[in-house]
Amino acid sequence: MTSTAPRKKLTTSAMIASFADPGQRTTSAPFGHALNRLAEERPEVVGLSADLAKYTDMHVFRDAHPDRFFQMGMAEQTLLGAAAGMAEVGLVPFASTYSVFATRRAYDFLCLDIAEPGLNVNVVGALPGLTTGYGPSHQATEDLAILRGCPNLTIVDPCDSVDIEQAVPALAAAPGPTYLRLLRGAVPTVLDEYDYRFELGKAAELRTGRDVVLISTGLMTMRALQAAERLAADHVDVAVLHVPTIKPLDTEAILRAARTDRLLVTLENHSVVGGLAESVASTLAFAGVGNRVLPIALPDEFLAAGALPTLHDRYGLSTDAIVARVRTGLTDAAPTPRGPWAADPAPATA
Repeated sequence: MTSTAPRKKLTTSAMIASFADPGQRTTSAPFGHALNRLAEERPEVVGLSADLAKYTDMHVFRDAHPDRFFQMGMAEQTLLGAAAGMAEVGLVPFASTYSVFATRRAYDFLCLDIAEPGLNVNVVGALPGLTTGYGPSHQATEDLAILRGCPNLTIVDPCDSVDIEQAVPALAAAPGPTYLRLLRGAVPTVLDEYDYRFELGKAAELRTGRDVVLISTGLMTMRALQAAERLAADHVDVAVLHVPTIKPLDTEAILRAARTDRLLVTLENHSVVGGLAESVASTLAFAGVGNRVLPIALPDEFLAAGALPTLHDRYGLSTDAIVARVRTGLTDAAPTPRGPWAADPAPATA
């Protein structure tokens, strides 16, 4: 006999899963609410979506300002072309879609319609790196590599809700085009504990430390701070330099961090090819600074589908994996043990 009882509605999926730790403080839809606040002050701000308003938190703006929201359908090239036209007449568009579609599918429109004329279009890309379990079709693991070579484009990779809320008005105020790697849904709230202020183009030292410096961007700054706390219990003193702006890169802050004998580790939610690690390494090489760079990043391969905690463990983005990698890096760099952790080092995670 067929049951007539209503089925329980599913409320989450691998697509929209949160990377927040259990019990961690979070803020709901920080981008949508920040954009809504900005629109109250600036009537020229408009929002566009490629049929993904709900999944990029643009629905918050849409519901508050329906006359300033434009649904472009599943057509990212049209989305960016329309945003360029709006910017040409003095509007300040925020165009949201998934990162994979903004970069892989519509790059030519971003490059020639928006970046070449230097228009104030703010492209908002959700599901950057490994923030969805839906596999290579939706995991934007190479978006930074694609976009870093685009002239005139500012690229921001925020850590948490605090970063996002402060970045939105800064991006609107920037004269040229921007790309924001969006963390959506229930976004961790971390940086309010570190007297932090987002400043476009500037890195921020969140912790000082004598033994290791972690240079991190995006959600990996949250993990870097967690790893630093764990390593402190083993008497390893760890500094954390948060780099929210990938382009233009704060090379002065990176060089200051590198001109010591500390182990230098980069952390990013992106492929090891073409992202923060290579940006830091080239900065050091061009300046003639010979520090070794230990990268913690996603491998140069198409990633598996699955649950985010499992994937972050598998691909080395979890706090446990970071702690193990740093311990191994210290052991490899030091001829003699430098702390109690060295007696039983954890294996590195690929």
